[in-house]
Amino acid sequence: VHLVESGGGLVQPGGSLRLSCAASGSIFRVDDMGWYRQAPGMERGLVATITSGGRTNYADSVKGRFTISRDNIKNTVYLQLNSLKPEDTAVYYCNANINFRGNYWGQGTQVTVSS
Repeated sequence: VHLVESGGGLVQPGGSLRLSCAASGSIFRVDDMGWYRQAPGMERGLVATITSGGRTNYADSVKGRFTISRDNIKNTVYLQLNSLKPEDTAVYYCNANINFRGNYWGQGTQVTVSS
């Protein structure tokens, strides 16, 4: 099983990005999926999670600006990032619970918010 992220990049403050993370491999069940981020010198922290039923949870710092969603047919999770701030700059990692006992991480995608 692999998670592959895409969609990171450089954006100006106030701009938007959309991240995608697709799970592939021998998959018969995907439960919670989520996004975490790690800025330089900081620990990795929660951004948002979503259950297979669509229930979402967000870090306070991104509520109202970021939206997590998923496509259960494609085993893909998305993160729409709006009203980006310089403090959102980090490597964003996808995470998923797959096949009951497996917890998987993507390789990370860099998001840089700078003018």
